[in-house]
Amino acid sequence: MDYANEPHGVFFMIDNKSFYASVESIERGLNPLRAVLIVMSEADNTGSGLVLAASPQAKKRFGISNVSRQYEVPMTPELLVVPPRMNLYIEKNLAINKIFRSFVADEDCYPYSIDESILDMTHSWRLFGKTPLNVARKIQKTVRQQLGLYTTVGIGENPAQAKLALDLFAKHDHELIGTLSYATMASKIWPLTDLTKIWSIGRRTAAHLQRLGIHSMRDLAQVDPFELQQEMGVIGAQLFALAWGIDRSQLHELVKPHDKSWGNSQVLPRDYLKQAEIELVLREIGLQVTARMWHHQQKAGCVSLGIGFAHAAAQEDGRTGFSHSLRIESTDNGQALVTYLLNLFRHAWTGQAVRHIAVSFSKLVPNSGLQLDLFQDATRQLKDDRFERVLDSVRARFGTTALFPASSLLKGGTMLKRAGLVGGHNGGNSYE
Repeated sequence: MDYANEPHGVFFMIDNKSFYASVESIERGLNPLRAVLIVMSEADNTGSGLVLAASPQAKKRFGISNVSRQYEVPMTPELLVVPPRMNLYIEKNLAINKIFRSFVADEDCYPYSIDESILDMTHSWRLFGKTPLNVARKIQKTVRQQLGLYTTVGIGENPAQAKLALDLFAKHDHELIGTLSYATMASKIWPLTDLTKIWSIGRRTAAHLQRLGIHSMRDLAQVDPFELQQEMGVIGAQLFALAWGIDRSQLHELVKPHDKSWGNSQVLPRDYLKQAEIELVLREIGLQVTARMWHHQQKAGCVSLGIGFAHAAAQEDGRTGFSHSLRIESTDNGQALVTYLLNLFRHAWTGQAVRHIAVSFSKLVPNSGLQLDLFQDATRQLKDDRFERVLDSVRARFGTTALFPASSLLKGGTMLKRAGLVGGHNGGNSYE
């Protein structure tokens, strides 16, 4: 591969090590690398709470991962279990990125997630050290001194290389720094045979590649790229480029999605068995997503529903849940959209305990005005539309709980509780 015409820069991919757990450790006066602590969301007596973050020692000593369920976590006094505090994590994330912006221009700092950021150091690294490695150490030291947090840094000639260096090497290095370049791709990346460890390759994609006779990154790099693209589409071309460490993306150029959608999902606070309670939450989510779509003056031409079963129900049923979509005449009528969702649910649900509900609206078109139904009373349609608009304007001004259906007060309703959450989790700043 001729790399002469490929972009050559200096990029840092920086991860805040076990971010939520590290923040909680520091708040309690503990060393993040030595504390045995996990952050768990929605812990309850059903054992279905979710581990959002585990400290390095919790992972090492008890085999806990960031996707473990409560029933998989050993109940021992050695392990400190704490609830999430999203507002605190957001506050720390802002402070961390402020530090990063002291090393790069604002437009060269790209938050990738709440615990990862990409820094384009191409034009500024020489201001802070003799080598990119020296600058990475300086950034680590600055964050450690000011916030007490440990950071892991992947260094590459483009963002993809920096991400691979972070995930595959930095997290296992004693200095928590990994490097990758065009020149070292073959020696460092090609020998890897566990394809699921590679960023952007999940289990299904890895299985697909293996069916094609691709069992290592070397195999992926040496496959015919045109045949791979014909078999897998554009993702095939992207994977071939990844195997060679090629990434031509320009981070400063915003990418507009071809088919935008609006959606929301909830992990329920307990196993829901009663149809009325499940449909109550489904209705709440449907109306919430509709309100977001209204705000952008759009209509949906497709509704999608995803249902995740509780752990015991999934084991008994043999499925983890179901998902269905339905093309509809474009509308922004909340009651009509909820009715479509309820029909999808009633058609597919056969009594399993439900723990997760996801709703999305897609095939969006601009809302150019109310389209009257010839088979319904026109006056009633106009009144209903004005009523919904008034509700929406009141909620936009005074908050989502200013006006809400009385049904949300019934057992099983989650809207009022979730109104105070941040990112679906507790945003409070107390230890309780």
